[in-house]
Amino acid sequence: MKVVLVNGSPHKKGNTKKALQLVEEELIKNDIEISYIEIGNKPVIGCQECEWCQNKYHCVHNDDVCNQIIDEIANSDGIIIGTPVYFAGPNGALCSILDRVFYAGSCHGRLFKNKLAASVATVWREGASCALDRINKYFTYSEMTLVSSTYWNVYMGDNDYFGKNTLKELGINFAKLLKERVM
Repeated sequence: MKVVLVNGSPHKKGNTKKALQLVEEELIKNDIEISYIEIGNKPVIGCQECEWCQNKYHCVHNDDVCNQIIDEIANSDGIIIGTPVYFAGPNGALCSILDRVFYAGSCHGRLFKNKLAASVATVWREGASCALDRINKYFTYSEMTLVSSTYWNVYMGDNDYFGKNTLKELGINFAKLLKERVM
């Protein structure tokens, strides 16, 4: 069993990474293999609907992590995408990549169908539910199964006791659902 964790922040050691690590700890305790992808801080191109991906399940643009994410999702049992919240939404670079990932993986077939999925948002004040909603729409459009926790999957930093517990529970729930699918 394998889960892909995508850090949608340009900061490799920021709160989004910390939030994903809380989920990761629980997955590892349950013997789930983890693969990490960092979107980094290089410029990315948005989907141009060129339809090059139509029969290839890959994007024509190969200068960022888009095709790596497609391959990792295709070869895993689930994905968890983390994002910082910028102006009540996910990181714009992450959205540009996810538009291409899910267009290639879903519009011309259902490459990701029935895989488990969850989103995590890190926030300073407001906008987390809007960011989670945007990412979850990629999953539901792709007929993926959303994994939930005891509350919204939001993390506000090191002193956020409630957020830490919510993300740990997300990891527990994700592992449990993966194991139930294997049985």
